[in-house]
Amino acid sequence: MNYEKMKMALSLIENPVEKLEMVMDFGKDLSPVPQNATCTEIVGCASFVEICQKDGRFYAKADSFMVRGIVALILSMVEGKTVDEIKKMDLMAEFNSLNLNFGASRLNGIQSMINFFKNL
Repeated sequence: MNYEKMKMALSLIENPVEKLEMVMDFGKDLSPVPQNATCTEIVGCASFVEICQKDGRFYAKADSFMVRGIVALILSMVEGKTVDEIKKMDLMAEFNSLNLNFGASRLNGIQSMINFFKNL
């Protein structure tokens, strides 16, 4: 599912718990990381997260359903964009526009994932 469809689906849900359940569902669709991809562990996340690159595409691994969903959302935001386009994006503002309720530690992890893309 592309980012616009994900954003639209989330906007139709008012219940915060149901929104988070949908985020976890997004994580089920993460593409597997291909062999020989270059992976970077994201420091600052409470969970294990790696963002990987191969042939201009991004992939991810995470050890929790919620984090898989969060990283799926972030990857969908940058899908098909060049490094220059990604660096110009305000990914945190876009993520915040989804109106998801996360605690401070989860937000630190999200910021760490976004920083990965800012520092490409």
